[in-house]
Order: sequence, then structure tokens, then C-alpha cells
Amino acid sequence: MEKTVRQPAVAGMFYTENSEQLQSQINRFYKNARPESVRGGIVGLISPHAGYYYSGQVSAYGYKLLKPDAFDSVIVIAPSHNVPFDGCSLYHIGGYRTPLGTIDLDEEIIERMMQADDIIGFNKDAHKKEHSLEVQLPLLQGRLKKFKLTPILMGRQVEETWTRLAEVITSVVSSMKNKKILLIGSTDLSHFYNYQTAVDLDKAILDRVNAYDIDGLRNDVRNRKCEACGAGPMLAVMTAAKQLGADSAKVLNYINSGYVNGDHSRVVGYMSAVLFKRERPV
Repeated sequence: MEKTVRQPAVAGMFYTENSEQLQSQINRFYKNARPESVRGGIVGLISPHAGYYYSGQVSAYGYKLLKPDAFDSVIVIAPSHNVPFDGCSLYHIGGYRTPLGTIDLDEEIIERMMQADDIIGFNKDAHKKEHSLEVQLPLLQGRLKKFKLTPILMGRQVEETWTRLAEVITSVVSSMKNKKILLIGSTDLSHFYNYQTAVDLDKAILDRVNAYDIDGLRNDVRNRKCEACGAGPMLAVMTAAKQLGADSAKVLNYINSGYVNGDHSRVVGYMSAVLFKRERPV
């Protein structure tokens, strides 16, 4: 199949399309972010995906923990908002471009993942206009010196999909001892409740993430005790990261859109969190 670089779909809407202004904005995000440090090896991040005006600063709390040369490759899992489909779509035919440049795909990881399970396929239409994966990329480009990308969109977020995807990621990543690989799950939290209701709903997720309680989070999502538009990607990354050695999680920052624009009537929640393997005392 002819290689095709996926062009930015939401530059000029979710973030500026001017490369100099974008780099300057990202630099400000990192300057203003003051995440708690973690003692151990980072395996994954959970990051929001709204416009940078709303959630860019929240995302920076997670990405700022990354050392510029810490990872060779990044697997990003994000929800499909526009195109419904079953399973996952892995973009594998070119690269992903942002105003800061084109990111090469990790063809080795992609080939192994697509051969591992038929739940991973390719739906080109799903990637065309999707923002949830794209908005992570300039922030990564502003932090890591050089990395390759494995971009995955999740369709209908049924449990079978995210559990099988987690199994594939675990198998592929654990087999590649020569690469330092970061996992990212893209999600926003509750949508369009009043400020206090959103805070209460989102606290359920924050508590489960801080406790690294995957089963509890899965049950809360299933029983609608909380909401996340990328619950599947979040659970997949938490599950795979744990299987790859992460034993701790920490919420680094949380706000909702009402904190930014002052409108408390209909807000969206944003969280940044890190999954890591804690250092043990010698």
C-alpha cells in the first residue's frame, strides 16, 4: 500500500497551526507545569485531549516528567469520536505530521502488533479528522528529542477490545528489549455536567487511578459511577503498563473547563497521570 503521511486535522482549531507560536505555547506549558516527581521508571501516561486552551497545561504535567532521551518509541491509544467501528485502527502507511514536523512510524512495532491479533486492523477514515491522538503529538515533539510513533484509535470501547489490545501491547513491548517504549492513553473525563457534579464524578476516576485499581475503575465505568470518553484506552494502558512492570500510579493534575473559562454550567474534566515502577530501597 502506498505510504501516506497523515496531515494535521485540527491544527488551527485545537491548537495553533503556526509552528513558532505552537512551540512557544508548548514551552510555556512546560515552564508552568510543576508535577510531583516520581521515584522510578515511567511506563505510561494518561493525558487529556481537548484544545490546548483548555487541557494543554494539564497534559504538560505528565509530559514534563519525561527526560528528552528517555524513550525511543511511543504507543498512543486514543478513542475514535467520529467514526464508529469495532476493534482498533492502527495507522501504518506513512507518518503523522504536525506543524512541528513529521513523526515517523515504528514499523517494527506496528508489524508485530498487526500480526498478533485481528482485533487490530486499519480504518483510514477514523484517523482523518480525529483529534484525540493528534493533540498528544506536538506536546511529545516538544519534550522528546526523537521518537517513533505507533498511533492506535480504539473504536467501540467494549471490554474485549481493550483487554485484547493490552495483551498485544504487553507481548510486543516485552519482546523488544532493545527499545525504550512509552505508553500513552488519551482521555477526557466527565462531559457537560455542572462544575460540582463533574468534580464528584471525576473524583471516582482520580481515586481509582491513584490506587492503580484497574478492576475498580472498570467496574465504576461499567456501572456509570464515573465517565471518560477514552475509558477503553485508559484501561488498556493501565493494564499493559502493570503487566510491563508498573506498580504505582499518580494523578499529577486535574481541572475542568470551568476553571479555565469561568462557565460552571457545562464543564469537561481533564486529568494527567503517570504510571511507573517504583524504586525499591536497596
